[in-house]
Amino acid sequence: MLEKLNKIKTKSRKRVGRGYGSGKGGHTVGRGQKGQKSRAGYKKPRPDFEGGSMPLSRRIPKLKGFSRGEFVKAKKILLGLDDLQKFEGDVVSPETLEKSGLISSKSQNLDIKIVANGELKKKLTIKGIDTSKTARAAIEKAGGKIEA
Repeated sequence: MLEKLNKIKTKSRKRVGRGYGSGKGGHTVGRGQKGQKSRAGYKKPRPDFEGGSMPLSRRIPKLKGFSRGEFVKAKKILLGLDDLQKFEGDVVSPETLEKSGLISSKSQNLDIKIVANGELKKKLTIKGIDTSKTARAAIEKAGGKIEA
């Protein structure tokens, strides 16, 4: 008796797409009318598939090329030794450069670097500004100091 009950409970699945004798009926065989899921060999599409329309990843504009790194990199303000020759005062710092008008107040928080561009004959003390090796040598040759 138990064997009969077990056979009744476990029903064999209907084989879709195998004709009228399969128990599911013929023609559309339970897949609806038309469309991707009704076709033979239906495979679940990738997650970004949008039903054949242009995917979002291809619709939005791209930043192309290698020259777009300028948006990411922090810009430096380069000052030459000839700019420091025009500077009035003894101590060069970002604050004193702003007061003298060599840099704007907006660019004060950007990195400032002194490069060896021209000649320096003044004795200056530089505080909190990066310098190149040749500019450092020229400043020390003129009798100046560089403080971190």
